[in-house]
Amino acid sequence: MPAREMRMEMFLRALLKRDFTKARAHLEKLQKMAGSDEWGRGYGKAINGFMSAIKDNDPDALIVQLIRDHDREKAEKLLEHFEGILEHEFRDEYEKGYYTAWVEFLKAYLAQKTLALKR
Repeated sequence: MPAREMRMEMFLRALLKRDFTKARAHLEKLQKMAGSDEWGRGYGKAINGFMSAIKDNDPDALIVQLIRDHDREKAEKLLEHFEGILEHEFRDEYEKGYYTAWVEFLKAYLAQKTLALKR
């Protein structure tokens, strides 16, 4: 597993435990890995959004709904949708970074064994 995807899993686990200190440390490492170009800024925007939505427990946020409802099917559909978006040639680098973060997050989310138990 690539280093960024492993870091995303650690970030997700910290968020699921609501350990925002650890999550912030993983987020900072993810941002450093992503870089500061357009792609990296899009990626950073997404992961910061994940953290903010979960920290604030925003009921309208897609990520909060996924975690709250343990909706594996919805997560799989979103993953497929976001992977499709990444295949669009007209997407700019910012969008590609943003949707790459979503894809990596959803893959990490779907890899969590505890999700299989909560249906």
